[in-house]
Amino acid sequence: MVPSDFKALIQRFYHLQSERVETYQLFDEGHEAYLRTGPHYDFDHYKQLVHEITQAFCGISKEMLEIKEKLHHQFDRPALSEHIEKLQSKEKHKLELTARLQLARQRAQDHPEDEGCQEHIQEIKHEIIKNKEALSEVLQDFKYDSEEFD
Repeated sequence: MVPSDFKALIQRFYHLQSERVETYQLFDEGHEAYLRTGPHYDFDHYKQLVHEITQAFCGISKEMLEIKEKLHHQFDRPALSEHIEKLQSKEKHKLELTARLQLARQRAQDHPEDEGCQEHIQEIKHEIIKNKEALSEVLQDFKYDSEEFD
């Protein structure tokens, strides 16, 4: 029998991951709106969005690290803890790629004559796809290992 507080912790983990997905969607939508204000961009509004997104990601990461520690020390599940560590690292890389993609999209919009911009965007999108695949693998491993004792 798995303790209910362990199950609650796992459920919280999945809830935080879904919050992360929603936060990325808001970030993408906000950037699209920002690009529509070009060529005289509404940077103040976008800067506020970035601040709010950063706070949301920091809150999610902080709680993920707390879950990681509990899984390792309270529940003696170091494998799950390691999965969260890998996940956090890949999520950090995804955020960096997302920021690079947003900058590349703005550059492409500002310089439509530069064919290299579109190429750069495609390269970053490819890296994001690889990153999402790696994230999916980590989440699958987490799911498998967390259900091990059910």
